[in-house]
Amino acid sequence: MTDLLALANPLQGTRSIHSFSRGNTLPFIGSPFAMTSWAMQTADGRWYFHPDHRQVRGVRATRQASPWMGDYGHFTLMPQVGERRLAPARRSSAYRPHEATFQPHFLRFQLVRYETHVELTATPRAMIMRLVFPTGAREKRLLLETYPGQARIEIDPARRAVRGYTRANSGGTPSNFASYFILKFDCELAADQCGLFREDEAFGGAEGTDDALGAIIGLRPPAGGAVTVRVGTSFISLEQAERNLAGEIGDRALETVRDDVAADWRDLLDRFEIDADSDHDRRTFASCLYRAFLFPRRWHEPDAQGNPIHFSPHNGDVVPGVMYSDNGFWDTHRTVYPFFSLVCPSRMQEMLEGWVNVYKESDWLPRWVNPGETGGMIGTHIDAVLADAVMKGLRGFDVEAGYAGMVKQATREAPARYGRAGIEAWIRHGYLPADAARHSVSATLDYAFGDFCIGQVAGALGKIEERDLMWRRAMNYRRLFDRATGFMRARDEHGRWIEPFDEFMWGGPYVEGSAWQCSWAVPHDPAGLAELLGGDEALVARLDRMLALPPIYRADEYGEEIHEMTEMACADFGQYAHNNQPVHHVLYLYAAAGRPDRTQSWVRRVLTELYGPGPDGFIGDEDNGEMACWYLLSALGIYPLCVGRPEYVLGSPLFRRAVLRLEQGGELLVDAPANSPKNVYVRRVAWNGAPHSRVVIDHRDLAQGGTLAFEMTGRPEWTEVAQADRPFSLSRLFP
Repeated sequence: MTDLLALANPLQGTRSIHSFSRGNTLPFIGSPFAMTSWAMQTADGRWYFHPDHRQVRGVRATRQASPWMGDYGHFTLMPQVGERRLAPARRSSAYRPHEATFQPHFLRFQLVRYETHVELTATPRAMIMRLVFPTGAREKRLLLETYPGQARIEIDPARRAVRGYTRANSGGTPSNFASYFILKFDCELAADQCGLFREDEAFGGAEGTDDALGAIIGLRPPAGGAVTVRVGTSFISLEQAERNLAGEIGDRALETVRDDVAADWRDLLDRFEIDADSDHDRRTFASCLYRAFLFPRRWHEPDAQGNPIHFSPHNGDVVPGVMYSDNGFWDTHRTVYPFFSLVCPSRMQEMLEGWVNVYKESDWLPRWVNPGETGGMIGTHIDAVLADAVMKGLRGFDVEAGYAGMVKQATREAPARYGRAGIEAWIRHGYLPADAARHSVSATLDYAFGDFCIGQVAGALGKIEERDLMWRRAMNYRRLFDRATGFMRARDEHGRWIEPFDEFMWGGPYVEGSAWQCSWAVPHDPAGLAELLGGDEALVARLDRMLALPPIYRADEYGEEIHEMTEMACADFGQYAHNNQPVHHVLYLYAAAGRPDRTQSWVRRVLTELYGPGPDGFIGDEDNGEMACWYLLSALGIYPLCVGRPEYVLGSPLFRRAVLRLEQGGELLVDAPANSPKNVYVRRVAWNGAPHSRVVIDHRDLAQGGTLAFEMTGRPEWTEVAQADRPFSLSRLFP
């Protein structure tokens, strides 16, 4: 069996800069869904690692979900030998990337300047690091740097320990937020060489509280030069940080911890087995799996009895129960949670319990939490996540409370950062007037989809009148369709189109795109969208034109060229901007219009041309697993066109054979023995040996296990699909 953990590359997507993203990822080392990750730091600022840099500034305790969101509770550890240099640029050391080891569970490299070897592995809330210093009389030390925000440091040579906290954050935290840490050493601390520092200024003392306060930790290594540092972290207290360290690492050796963390990764990655000729494809699949299991982060910690408790980033209290964070649902609802529902449904239900706890602790469901609510992006896409789970029978959370939160944000104005902006105007007009909220067209379409999802949950709970109300509201997307242009367009409060209109203008009524990228956001009613455009042939022609047009864009509304524009231009897939989420379902609309062959060929092109296992592995922001999960699902030949509806559209599987070992037992086999780079089309499909004429397959069937067989061919043959065999469309129930 292929060792997918050995193939997973944490450097995937890291060759990113502010103006051009190849993923905007970081090479996180640690456990799946870790509360604290660890990463090599090669620069200052939010883009703090780049694979082309050759100098290391330290190893960073990090929770950064995206450079656009920033880090919180972060601090950096840097070994040093000889003359003391404190500022990052002055203390940095060369490293040789070709000699370094980056694995999901293990990091190893040499600081050439200091002749010091560094190795580390990490559990969800703790880390163990081995430093091997050179022999000789020069002083050895470990620098602990914190970032803007109050910090407390206590150096205790007698206990061979350093304790403290930092309140560094990028927003989204209550005033009493703190990230606590404890460091324990297996060697003596040189008390006369210890002290505190800020920026490049050192001063005496073993403890203090100040902004961005750091610690100089003098070390007396044994004869062989090896020092082991054990680090515990917590959002609750210093005592809890020590409990986390004792419970997750204790006195175990680094190799033992490393192997246990590797086993945690293999528990997830080894649920898959793939048969592929291409090493590139194997490595890309493995690396995307690693990315899929990083977010959201666990935010709960075990109390003395082992029960989950957490510091709430929503109300500042320590409360019982589970909590997760670092997730933007505008992105992740599309692919991440549908992927989890198949691969790790138990973990997903624990996440949903955490998301409903957000509602209980803040009175609002989460939108973009990092760690508390930041109000990023638009819409309330947690609606889709909860509906998808409920409709798939994954109800191991407080469904009634989740439903109450969904209804609240769909019917009541919310404070800034929460809920749906302009919801009263939406209810009054049936759409968002252009001056009622930002990105009025995109928000209107998102609200309509969200209402469909609320209706799904209402129906599942037997609330039929509420279901019908929400489903009727879900058809409001039609109010913004302009038959003259064929696009969704902005209106004012009197229903008049906003002029002038430019189909290539980004921003304004559209979010991170133009009318070309943002007019397709009707996943709950593709048949209704086709009808607006003039029928199935018109929808297919419109999709063809989208892919054939040059990647034209206008930046006037933004005032500058944003990175998504640049990435679309460089990908050169016409107006199909796979570098950003709004179009991620669009290629599957071909299948909904009765042309699955078009879906098959275009999806295969995206899989093979726009993804890779290396630092250039993505064509835009990866976004908490969303772009990785698009790849993983599409490579299996399935895609959740309408999240909240328990079915997947069939595409073009990438491998001859792929196996998913299901959590509840059994296997899902995707079998395509004639698959090849040329045989990208599907002639026919069978499910458990029986012919399958539908272009969709139910989640229930896949989750029970079985064989999904694709007969592959080199030319388009499946070019017609009966209406009854197409994806769900709400207009069939509400014409």
